[in-house]
This record gives sequence, structure tokens and C-alpha cells, in this order.
Amino acid sequence: MYWFTAKSVVASVPRWRCLSLLLLRPPFHRRSFTTSRPLLNKQGERLFCLKERRGFKGSTKSTRRPKEPNYVLDDKNYSHILWWKERMQLCRKPSTVHLIKRLIYSNLLGLDINLKNGSLKEGTLNWEILQFKSAFPREVLLCRVGDFYEALGIDACVLVEYAGLNPFGGLRTDSVPRAGCPVVNLRQTLDDLTRNGYSVCIVEEVQGPTQARSRKDRFISGHAHPGSPYVFGLVGADHDLDFPEPMPVVGISRSAKGYCIVSVLETMKTYSTDDGLTEEALVTKLRTCSFHHLFLHTSLRNNSSGTCRWGEFGEGGLLWGECRARHFEWLDGNPVNVLLSKVKELYGLDDEVTFRNITVTSENRPRPIHLGTATQIGALPTEGIPSLLKVLLPRNSTGLPVLYIRDLLLNPPAYAIASTIQEVCRLMGNVRCSIPDFTCISSAKLVKLLELREANHIEFCKIKSVLDEILQMYRNPELLEILKLLMDPTWVATGLKIDFDKLVSECELASTRIGEMISLEVESDQQISSYPNIPSDFFEDMESCWKGRVKRIHLEEVFVEVEKAADALSLAVSEDFLPIISRIKASTAPLGGPKGEILYAREHEAVWFKGKRFTPSVWAGTPGEVQIKQLKAAVDSKGRKVGEEWFTTVKVEDALTRYHEAGAEAKARVLELLRTLSAELQLKINILVFASMLLVIAKALFAHVSEGRRRKWVFPTLSPLQRSKDIEASDVASGMKIIGLSPYWFDVAQGSAVQNTVNMQSLFLLTGPNGGGKSSLLRSICATSLLGICGLMVPAESACIPHFDSIMLHMKSYDSPADGKSSFQIEMSEIRSVISGATSRSLVLVDEICRGTETAKGTCIAGSIVETLDAIGCLGIVSTHLHGIFDLPLSTNHTVYKAMATENVDGLIKPTWKLIDGICKESLAFETAQREGIPETIIQRAEELYSSAYTKDMLSERSEAKLECFTFDKKVNGSHESSHRFNGIRKSKFYAEGESATPMEIFQKEVDSAVTIVVQKKLIELYNKENLTDLPEVKCVAIAAREQPPPSAIGSSSVYVMLRPDRKLYVGETDDLEGRIRAHRSKEGMNNASFIYFLVPGKSLACQLETLLVNQLPNQGFQLTNQADGKHRNFGTSNISLESVSAHR
Repeated sequence: MYWFTAKSVVASVPRWRCLSLLLLRPPFHRRSFTTSRPLLNKQGERLFCLKERRGFKGSTKSTRRPKEPNYVLDDKNYSHILWWKERMQLCRKPSTVHLIKRLIYSNLLGLDINLKNGSLKEGTLNWEILQFKSAFPREVLLCRVGDFYEALGIDACVLVEYAGLNPFGGLRTDSVPRAGCPVVNLRQTLDDLTRNGYSVCIVEEVQGPTQARSRKDRFISGHAHPGSPYVFGLVGADHDLDFPEPMPVVGISRSAKGYCIVSVLETMKTYSTDDGLTEEALVTKLRTCSFHHLFLHTSLRNNSSGTCRWGEFGEGGLLWGECRARHFEWLDGNPVNVLLSKVKELYGLDDEVTFRNITVTSENRPRPIHLGTATQIGALPTEGIPSLLKVLLPRNSTGLPVLYIRDLLLNPPAYAIASTIQEVCRLMGNVRCSIPDFTCISSAKLVKLLELREANHIEFCKIKSVLDEILQMYRNPELLEILKLLMDPTWVATGLKIDFDKLVSECELASTRIGEMISLEVESDQQISSYPNIPSDFFEDMESCWKGRVKRIHLEEVFVEVEKAADALSLAVSEDFLPIISRIKASTAPLGGPKGEILYAREHEAVWFKGKRFTPSVWAGTPGEVQIKQLKAAVDSKGRKVGEEWFTTVKVEDALTRYHEAGAEAKARVLELLRTLSAELQLKINILVFASMLLVIAKALFAHVSEGRRRKWVFPTLSPLQRSKDIEASDVASGMKIIGLSPYWFDVAQGSAVQNTVNMQSLFLLTGPNGGGKSSLLRSICATSLLGICGLMVPAESACIPHFDSIMLHMKSYDSPADGKSSFQIEMSEIRSVISGATSRSLVLVDEICRGTETAKGTCIAGSIVETLDAIGCLGIVSTHLHGIFDLPLSTNHTVYKAMATENVDGLIKPTWKLIDGICKESLAFETAQREGIPETIIQRAEELYSSAYTKDMLSERSEAKLECFTFDKKVNGSHESSHRFNGIRKSKFYAEGESATPMEIFQKEVDSAVTIVVQKKLIELYNKENLTDLPEVKCVAIAAREQPPPSAIGSSSVYVMLRPDRKLYVGETDDLEGRIRAHRSKEGMNNASFIYFLVPGKSLACQLETLLVNQLPNQGFQLTNQADGKHRNFGTSNISLESVSAHR
């Protein structure tokens, strides 16, 4: 299985840990991270516990200090403190270094009890924080204190270093390090810490009134890990939360098969192992996955040389170079069991928590590609290398579909799965109906939000979209077969085996349940309260946090109580404040007269009267005086006077209290219902994860097919590779054949690529000039072969690609000063891995072999390598400029000499970039140097030196037969799909039984019928005029809201009609239907617009039919927003030529 893809499991772990429960729990019985040893400070002295207290330079005198408890460190805490001490040594900011000097590594917080605010006496806040820290000793702890989240000691140093916060109290030396962030900045602080690899434990206060001089209770509300954000309180939020790619905990070991990597996802409660990896494949995995923690097994310390220096004599050097730049820890014992124990310890999980094994067998599937292969074809971003990922998908593709395709390339699937993927893509290319929008949700996000009961109404709407899109595919005959075929790739991607009928039935049940509970659209009975005498912002702030989440039918009594309370508040304000306002408005006093108004005090969540100079100088019983006498000064929640100008009354305050209590009860009930729904859906978490991953794969493959069709790529023929001459079978390939191969980074549709035909039955020894296309050919063959064995489209006219067990591409090497290795050493290390991993079913591509050493010996090494690969019997290419290799007595049986051709143009030799038979010893070195700007004097002198030193060789070369330019007739690929025929595909209608059509659906049918009649009538008339026997048939395809056109519309001319929400029409024509729809929907109010379209053979005919509809539809009673065709070229009077139509029938 793709080793880092999000997986699913049904398992829950208690996340709310109240302090009282935490203190009553028995201590955690876990293994320590490292072997216990005495703690040492910077001077090499043993670190002391509190009972061994010493004076601290700069500490203040303390008299009558309360007695501190003895805090004795056990072996486990020693290891954790050592871990933190190593992290402190990496800090570089001057302010952080200053704080670190005040740390004492005698407790997990690093507090010096001799400093101010350093007491750890039982009952103090420091002692309480230390108890929480003991539960999660390797996480930064942020504790809510009022309006701030505070950190102490070591954690404060981390905040200052990585979150850019300033320490509390400045840089004073008499207090323990303290730092924190405001509540509103918590999310940014967590992002800063997790981005730097730290996990964070967040402690919240229990909200509500407390007794005087008593501290609020606190509890652990959640954790933030790299790849797993903090979600506490999200259930009540009105926004979504972006989830990053989950980060696993990774363990690496060595086995008899090779290198082994174990990946554990705490969020998903899953693990997978991948054994038998080469060093390059392992490093590729490490570089393509951001992991949370890295553990190395002690089996890596010994290599085949018998030494204990990891990396000596080349073996393990690449892996060691990758690991030593990261934080890692050693582990011993069974790699899987020990790593799972480490994960439970890191995340504070109970021992009873189980992890599900989702390992996919490596049988009948290619090996993961090497690091060099991934970088040289752009599967991994590499400067100067054309990105393969960017040409496989449209430019607007982002997120999970891109990650799926990347993982597919790095870890090619089993041959059977690749065939299924190809079959799915073929079907997608033939789809004529509209396709769903394919809502993509991270599996880790689903699991975490439902497990912690933090999914809000926005997330439930997304989940329902996922379920409805699965059902839409099920109910559509064109998409049904695609849905069935996607079951196996989704099983591989998730590790979940789900029955198809169960998937459909469970999706229906879950979608229905969400629809019954969640308010999917703004309902008329959930409008925000509104009264003319109360500022609208007040009710907006008070009610928007819970209205519109769930359907009113579930909370009718609560809604009624809020409405009654709002009425009572409005009445109280009207009776107590409006007479005063009327009195003030009636006043005719000049400047400096009375002022007053009813305002919303947002900070205090209250509606009060604000005024001045409104008290009468003489009480005469006039209107409003009674209400003025009832006014009292407004006070905040702590009883403090708000200001001199804010007033309220007892009646208004009682009404406010009633309204707030009713609103709080309503919000609590809404959150309770949302959490109940989360609990219900968690029971179906496997179905939800499977459905969401299926849509990710569907969206990725649909996007790939659309881009492949635009680039005029094709599907290759896949077949097993049989290298034995004794066995012959029609479905078994003995080699690889690619016709019309073009570099993947060129757009064939634009006609800029030079195409080649590669018929490879054995190893090629390739020569050619500089800039002649050798490297491009190797990259193209590598990318095409990889795409083929993954089931994707390839940049060729036709191709037959065998089931390779591995694809290895080696190109130029650079030196590694950090490892003390030259470029030739690096090259030899990589060639060793290639040779050791090659079999008769492998594809090996080596570019310019042995370029980094002395020519004579390098030539001999290259010749020996060619002999070895020839003996193995693999397919591949070895390119070289070492022409002396042809003078060696090579013992090869199958190697074929190939060359990149050149031609003579006006006396100058130029490359043609064509692959031909033979040998090319012309390097075009002088021409290449001159083209790149080397001074002419240097070039002339080089030619003189060459003439004097290599005259004999030049005469020998002239006597050889000149290489003829190889040309071939361009063969049209028979597998290319023909252009779209004009006769449309019958539009499918999918309604559930008993479901009635909506007004918009009825309107759409009317438009569809009118368009069909207008266009078909005109075409029949013109067909009769041309004396054609076949009658044309026009059928429109509908694209509803949140749907897209199918890949079959890519690159074809079409006429479309947009159905606006205001029931007006817009008629247009385009060659880029998907882009045009996206542009229309990007406009304000058009995001849910629907469309109908039909394909036509050619832009000219499309323009004429567009004009016809623009002029004829208003006669049918429809309102159009455009009054003429887009370029005002035709107005319904031109004769329509049917030559293009008949040519495509």
C-alpha cells in the first residue's frame, strides 16, 4: 500500500483528561526512550534533584519560604529531560539563550525553585502544570490562564525561540522563564510550533463562575502534532479547518531482504511495513514524507563490511547522510512492536489501544522507484528537471488528488491494480454525461473530528456531498461501472475491504441521517431575530453561532423560548428606553443639548442606553421622566461600572439575562446534537474514509484523462515480460515498443516535439553528440514506462509496455563534501545499487556512464558494467561518450548499438534528435562550447590542439562510413479516438423513486427541448439541402450545480447554454468548456449555475449555431442576457455549411 496514504480504523481514545482523574490514575508503565544514565550539565556534573538544592547565581533572597516537596526523578524522567536538554542546545536566539541560563534540569519543567515564581508546592499553579506535563513529557504545554495561554521553564524557551514570542517580565534574572500568547493568537502559535516539529498539549480552563479566591479547574482539551492540528471547539465554529497531510512516526531497520521501513499513523491507528527496500528507495520514501519522529533500529549499525561504522565503504552512506541531518533515536528489539510502544508513549495512548496492520503485499508489483529516478523525471520537485506531476494533471489540480498521483508514481501498484486503473481511465475518456465535483476530504480529518466529536455543520455538509456523489455515480449508468472498478484501487489506498452493495446502502443511510439533522440551506424559520428598536448586530452576534446548524424540528421548544426572550427584551427596551429617546429628539435645544441612543455594547454582550445631559433640570412630570428615574449605571460581569454614559434598567437587565440564558441553552443543545451525530457517524467511519478516498482517486484519474486527451496521449498495452526464448505466448511481451515517443514535458498538441520510435528487445549501448537528445530520450523512456506500469496515459502514438519489476534511471552525479565522497564515488555507489537490484524483468537506464574519472580506466569499468547488464538480460540503455568502449573485447550476446543521428546542413553538423542504429562518434563539443558563449579564441586554440594530438584518429574516422539520417513514415496511431460525432449521447435523468422535479429542473427540460428543436430543425434542413441520407440527431448533456463536463468534452468545440438562477439564459460557444464553466461560476451569484451543452465538429459550425440560438430562443419565450453572438459576426442570416458535419459522420 502507498505507505503514507491516510488509512482508517475504528478506535477511540479518551482525550479529555480532567486533572482530578489524572492525579488518581496510576503512573504510566512504559519503557524509557533511551538507556538510563546520570544526567549531566554543561560542566559534566551530575544534575541534582530538588532534595539536592544548591544556590543559584543571581537568585533573590527568600525568607519564610514554604517547604518545597522532594521531587525525585526516575529513569524515565531522566531520559525525557535529556531529550529536552538536547533541544535547548539547538536554540540560537539571544533572548532564548538568556532564558536557558535560568533553567535547572531537575524537573520536567526545568524550573529553579529558588527563583521568583518557581515554587512547585502542591496546590500551586506550577505544581498543577507539572502534573499535566508528567502525562505528556515530550510535548510543549500551554496552560490557559485568563486571556492567555502560558508556558513555563523549558516550554517558555521553546515559545520564545520558535513562535517569536517575548518572555514575560523581559530578561530579568530573578524569575523563572515564562512566556505565552493571547487566546486569539493560539492557532498561529500552534502552527509555528508544529511546523518546527514540536507537539503541543493544550490545557483549558473550565468556563463559568467560580468561588472567590479559588482557582478554576483545568483539563487537557487536546493536542497539536505536526500533521494533526488542534480541533477543540471546532464543533461550534462557523468556519472549516484545513488539515495538513498526516505525519507518521517512522522506524527503519535492516533485515535479510534489505531495508525495512515501518510507518505508524497515530491519528488513523494504523501501521504498515515495507520490507526488501534498496537504500535509494528507502531514502526516496524519507524525502517524500514529512514524518513526526524517526527511530533507527540497532541493526543498521552493522553492515556487510563487518564494521560498526555506519556508512563505511559506501554501504548505508546515502541513508546515513539523510538521517544524521534529522533528529532520531535508536531502538532495539522487534522493530514493529517496539515502535508501536514508542508511539503510545509519545502520544499518551493507553496500552489497550490497538493499531491495524494495513501492509499491502509486495508480490506481483514493481519495486518503489529509486531516489535518483524520482528526481530525474520530476516525480519529486528538482531544480532544472521538468516536473512529471505538472504535466499529468491540469494546472488547477491541487491537494489530495495530486498527492495520490505522486504516491502512485513513487510506489507503482500491483500489475492487476494498474490494469484496473487503466480500464477506469479508458471508461472515463468515453464518458459523455456530466460528472460530480468530487468533494475531497482528508481521511485523517474525518477520523479525528468524528472521534473527538468536533465535526461542525460545515464538515457534515461536506460529508453529505461525498456520500451523495457516490450515490450519483451509482445511479448513473455511465458512471456505475467506473464506481465498481474503483473499489480495488481504493482498497489498496485505504487497506479497507468494503463490499460494493454495503458501500451504497451505508452511503444512503448516512446521507439520509445527515439530511434529517443538518440544516443544509438557510431556512426561513431560522432567520436571525430582528427588531427595529434593537441594533441588528446584537442578534447577529448572539444567534449566528447556533442558528442554521441543525433543523428546527429537533429544537422547536428551544427556538420558541429564544423568540419569547427576544420579544421580552424588545418590549423592555421599548418601554424603558424609547420614551427617553423620544424626549431627547423632541428637544429643540441648541448645541450642547441632550444626547442619547440605544447601542449594542459588543464587549459586554448587552443592549444599553448611552446618553448625556438628558436629565431634566426641573422634574415636571413630562413624558420620559419616569423612565429616566428608572435608569441605573451599567456594570460589567464583575460588577464594575462601565462608564459615565452607559445606563440600563432592572427590567432590561432581567430581559437580557433571560435572553442570554435561552441562547446559551439553544447553543448547548445544538452542539449536543452535532456531537451526537458525530458519534453515530463514527460507527460508519470505515465507510466514510473509503468513500472519501474513492472520490479522491476518481477526481485524480478524471483530471489525468482530461489532461492526457488534451495533450493527445494514449493508453499503452500492458503485458507480462517474458525473457525466455523457449516460451512463446500471444499475451506475453519479450520487449518494449513505443511508437511516436515524445518528451513528456513537450505538448504534442502544439506540434513542438520530435518523436522517436523505440523497439527495445535487449540492452542498447547509445552514443551521440552533446545536445543530441540522449538524456531526453532516457528521461522520456523512463517516464513513459513508469506511467504505463501505473495504468496511466503515456506521451506516444502507441506503446506496448511490459510489466517491469523495477525501473531505474541513473544520470549525472554530484560530489558530497559532507560525506567526503567525490562525484565518481557517488556514481559508483548508485551503480552498485542498480546492478544489485536489476533482474531480467527490469528496465535500467544509465546516462553517460563513468564520466567522472580517468578515461582509460573509466572506459574499462563502463565496458564491464555493460557486460554485467547484458548477462542479467534486462532491458535498458547505457549512453556514453567513451568511444574507446567499442575497441574493447566485450563479451556481450544481446547488446545493440544505437545512436542519436546528426545531419549536415550547409556544411555544419547538427543533431536531429532521432534514434538510429549504429555508432556516432561525433560529439559536437566545439559547436556546443561556442553556442554557450565560450570565446572564439579558445575554440580556435582547442581545434588546433585537437588536430595536433588526434590527427590519426581523425583520419580513421573519415574512413568510416558516414551515418545516414534515419527517417521513417509517421504512422497514425490506430488507438486514437476519432473526433466527436455530431449525434449526441442520450442525456441521462436520475431521480430517486417518488422524487418530484424541482422548478429549476422543469425549466432545464424546457430549455433542453427548445435548443434541441431549434438546432435539429436547422440541421435537418441543411442535411436535405446537401442530399445526405443520415438524419442528424441532437441530444444535449446537462451539467448541474457542483458538476463538471466530462473529459470527452476536452479539446472539442461545443455550444452551451447557461441557466442562471434568475431564469435568464446565456448562450455561448467554446473549445474549452471546463474553463468557460469555471469562469462563469466564478462570478458573483453564479456559483450554482447549471448548463446544457452539445458537441459540434469545428469552431466555425459552433459559432453559427450559437448565433442561431441567440436569435431563436427569445422567440420561444426565453429571456437571454446576450443579444448577439460573442464576436457579432453572424446574426442568423448566414448559410451554414455542412461539409465539416458530413466529414465527421
